[in-house]
Amino acid sequence: MQVPLTLVCLPCAGASASMYLRWRRHLPPFVRLLTLELPGRGSRIAEEPLTSYPALVSLLASELADRVQGPYALLGHSMGALLAYGICRELAATQKSLPRILLVSASAAPSMRDPDRFAEQYDDASLIADLKRQGGTPDAVFAEPELLRMTLDVLAADYQVCHHFSYSKQAPFDFPIHVFAGRSDAISEAQLQAWRLETKAGFELNWFSGGHFYLREEEPTLLKTLRLLLAGDGLFDSARTA
Repeated sequence: MQVPLTLVCLPCAGASASMYLRWRRHLPPFVRLLTLELPGRGSRIAEEPLTSYPALVSLLASELADRVQGPYALLGHSMGALLAYGICRELAATQKSLPRILLVSASAAPSMRDPDRFAEQYDDASLIADLKRQGGTPDAVFAEPELLRMTLDVLAADYQVCHHFSYSKQAPFDFPIHVFAGRSDAISEAQLQAWRLETKAGFELNWFSGGHFYLREEEPTLLKTLRLLLAGDGLFDSARTA
């Protein structure tokens, strides 16, 4: 018997958790979508963005533990995947409920991140060039100065979060990790495969057409894969939740 579960989603750098809201009408009835918004955007736009990776992870882990009851899956795209990983480490350290599965998208494994990818400070030109290189940012953002200013300020804070991440090898998780990636993304297969070192349960890598924002280009295919994954494997059946 399929039981209700929560799919908790974390946004990528520079974005709001609203990037996942359109998924609601495409997920199975037993799945509740819960988006974790980061300070400084969306419903939390009045808050100052955090620039410390440990501080942001600690905040989000506490909020997740307060808001989720019962079985859940945790998903993050790009920086969101790095945050999801940190949240799992924080939850494990504080002996709080862990996800049944970690879903990471368009993100190198923590042990394989390029230490020179993120600088501590960026100028506007560099941030704009990065947004255009990766794609996924609507043209309207670049055409509206006020909206672009807000986006660049949030992105700069998020890049500081990534800059301040430091990897230390820890015991592998007891739950599976599933990786989603675009074939045209700059992240290498070796960087993606290294996620398997973070778990002693199952691991799988799914490829999709497209680049870093394949999840927009290939949204129907990704959601079909996600539906099958969450409904299968006995991850969320009644026997596991008894």
